[in-house]
Amino acid sequence: MKIILLLAVLNFSQIFSQDNLPKISLKNNFGKSIAISEIDTKTVTVFSFWATWCIPCLNELDAISEIYDDWQNETNVKIIAVSIDDTRSASRVKPLANSKNWEYEILFDTNQEFKRAVNATSIPYLIIVKNNKIVYSHSGYTQGSEIELYEKIKEFAYKN
Repeated sequence: MKIILLLAVLNFSQIFSQDNLPKISLKNNFGKSIAISEIDTKTVTVFSFWATWCIPCLNELDAISEIYDDWQNETNVKIIAVSIDDTRSASRVKPLANSKNWEYEILFDTNQEFKRAVNATSIPYLIIVKNNKIVYSHSGYTQGSEIELYEKIKEFAYKN
């Protein structure tokens, strides 16, 4: 019985594990619909899930913002900040991002469909994508985590 249960759990987790980007469209901060699976991920792309009310999320995006230009120059990485704010708080996203001078593309996942599709259970949560495959994921943020993230970005940026 235990073996059957274990096999059922493993099968269930394989069905719902996400290797490819989901076929979901989100709006950007200009109101344009962007198909996630059609974003060019030949170079490394980082999707960072965050919300205006999440202090660790803001700290992570601020820390990355300070060194983002260097990251882009060295690895050509692209960071996309995916706001999971609901429709009531989504109006705060653009002013907040502008006030922080973030250079990230911002997408709105107001119903958290993308977040659920990549099995993110909490934020901050990020995934690294290359060639439309999720190659790394990480949950949470502590000061200095951006250095570990950059090491992962370099690892995948230089792989074929």
